Amino acid sequence: MLVNMKQIYAALTLLFTASFVLSPALTSPFTGFRADQLPIPQIDPPIQPEGYAFAIWGLIYAWLVASAVYGMVKRLRDAAWDWARKPLILSLAVGTPWLAIANASAIWATILIFVMAITAVAALLRAPDTDYWAFKAPVAIYAGWLTAASFVSLGTTAAGYDVLTDATGWAYIGIIGALAVSSTVLLRRPAAPYGLTVIWALIGIIVANGTGAWIVSALAGTGIVILLTLIAATRANGRSAPS
Repeated sequence: MLVNMKQIYAALTLLFTASFVLSPALTSPFTGFRADQLPIPQIDPPIQPEGYAFAIWGLIYAWLVASAVYGMVKRLRDAAWDWARKPLILSLAVGTPWLAIANASAIWATILIFVMAITAVAALLRAPDTDYWAFKAPVAIYAGWLTAASFVSLGTTAAGYDVLTDATGWAYIGIIGALAVSSTVLLRRPAAPYGLTVIWALIGIIVANGTGAWIVSALAGTGIVILLTLIAATRANGRSAPS
């Protein structure tokens, strides 16, 4: 029975990776919440990275597929992989219908992207250092982008419903929130790809805002310096070197 369950976890990882990767082809494109989805339309909110930054999904999709296939072929009965596969499966399962949900409801999209991010981070925290490039690295960039994206969704939705503050205020809150989470994750489970992916999102925010919203850009720049310092420090301590 134990062997069969391990086979099931590997198969479910491949199945939901495939459904997650194929889901954009089965629903309308999502380029941000439409004006009619929020009481206060959010057109190019300052928390949102420049459009080019979202191209990282191509890398995420390809690497997750390669990882899932490798896991089926080479790590079908690996207990360490299975420990991390469980939350990853949940994240991918929730992520499969996410685009369709995002096109229908900003609130539900925000709730579910946090579920995706939390479970992806849980998978990263459980990921073994062995097979670093085959498992931990792709899970790290997936979790890193979701960490940033969840706060983008939160900031956009909250500003759209006029909760607490305006779009600029939520850009500050979102950047600080993403930085707090990513710093905590890096200190607990160093993974350079995770930190670099969050940095990629922060660079996109700087490009999107430029000097027009210079405080937002400066805050994102400060976050980049902090994350680079954490990545360097944990690597120097030998805590993130792949086995």
